[in-house]
Amino acid sequence: MFIGEYTHTVDEKNRCSLPAKFRKDLGRKVVVTRGKDHCLFLYPHKTWVFISEEVKKLGHVESDHRYARFTFSGASEIEVDSIGRILIPEFLREFAALSNQIVITGVHDRVEIWNDKHWATYRRKLESEYA
Repeated sequence: MFIGEYTHTVDEKNRCSLPAKFRKDLGRKVVVTRGKDHCLFLYPHKTWVFISEEVKKLGHVESDHRYARFTFSGASEIEVDSIGRILIPEFLREFAALSNQIVITGVHDRVEIWNDKHWATYRRKLESEYA
């Protein structure tokens, strides 16, 4: 299970380091895709395989097809390097408006990667609703 909030920096080669607490559960092969609210969703490969199987079970409702297109067409398999860094594809960095400062959050079975300013705004909204 992934929990917590971490601020990280994207280096000059567009790599970001994953929180040490997440690395073991993520493994060496991950899948990153477009998420809700213009963040990125990052899954361990085994979780992605499970999600893929569940999507196959969806009916033939147009909204299900749109969800599958959005999620799978924006997905990319990524190798985690030996020191826990990933290289996020440019089209996904653009989708999430990632700059040199990012926030990485644990959300149960996935990791989310946020533009730091977008996360701050979103978190304030959540705090006003739930705090």
